[in-house]
Formats: sequence, C-alpha cells, structure tokens
Amino acid sequence: MATKVKPLGDRVLIKPLEAKETTKGSIIIPDTAKERPQEGKIIAVGEGKKDDEGHAQKLSVKKGDVVIYSKYAGTEIKIDGEDYLLVREDDILGIVEE
Repeated sequence: MATKVKPLGDRVLIKPLEAKETTKGSIIIPDTAKERPQEGKIIAVGEGKKDDEGHAQKLSVKKGDVVIYSKYAGTEIKIDGEDYLLVREDDILGIVEE
C-alpha cells in the first residue's frame, strides 16, 4: 500500500489511472503504443510549500481527488509492484469533478 510514502513540501503522490485500451473507432491499442496517462487519483499529500516565515501553505488538492497532471511531470516510483507518480502541486493542471 502506498501509505508508506509521505510526500514532503508541496509534493503529491498520485496513482495513475489506466490508459484506455480502445479508441472511439473501437481500435484496440497494445500496451507498447499507449501514451503515458495524464489522469490519476491522489494517494497522499505533503504539508505544503513553506512561506518566508516558515509556515506551510495548504495545498489546493487533497487525498482522494482525481486530477489531471502535466504529461512529463514528476518522478515515477514503484511501491509493492504498483506504479505511482510523485509530482509537485504546480504540475497538477486541474481536479476532475464527477
């Protein structure tokens, strides 16, 4: 489980959502041709960026949010065989509202 990792500062731990396997025309895309996903679920968040006085600024995202992030953002890590992404809050482009 990814709760073993506590992001520092303004970093966020994201579990990327699976890329779609078919296109609108029902063409099946093999794993080797899939693009890196840009959508994922937040698993853990850091305390936030520190201001000049050393106080943490609250992040605008929270655990459980589904977000869209920059295509080449963050650092890919593996935890217990699962892929995760560690990104800065600035690399998150938006929250997906359901």
